[in-house]
Amino acid sequence: MKRLVALLLAALTIFVIYYDLSKGTLPAGDEQTVEVTSLTNTAESFFEKKVAPGETVLSIIEQKMNGPLPVSMTDVITDFSNLNNGLKPEELKYGKTYKFPIYSSKN
Repeated sequence: MKRLVALLLAALTIFVIYYDLSKGTLPAGDEQTVEVTSLTNTAESFFEKKVAPGETVLSIIEQKMNGPLPVSMTDVITDFSNLNNGLKPEELKYGKTYKFPIYSSKN
């Protein structure tokens, strides 16, 4: 009898997982709209700085702003890559000059 109950419980659990993954249990609502803003390459939207040993993209931008970032780290990484022809932040080399995005604290 215990085996039959365990088997039925296992079958029910597998069915519930299958149904949840294939059809879902939450109602499908309207698509959410997300406002996307992009950084333009104007003189006011970035600054250039020669990187010193031990500095990172985040530390340089936080130092320029004198505080925490008003945008997400993903936005900083994307904007930095766009300003520097696809260069990833982890590819910084000290002694070279790079462009860094400027963010206003009102965002």
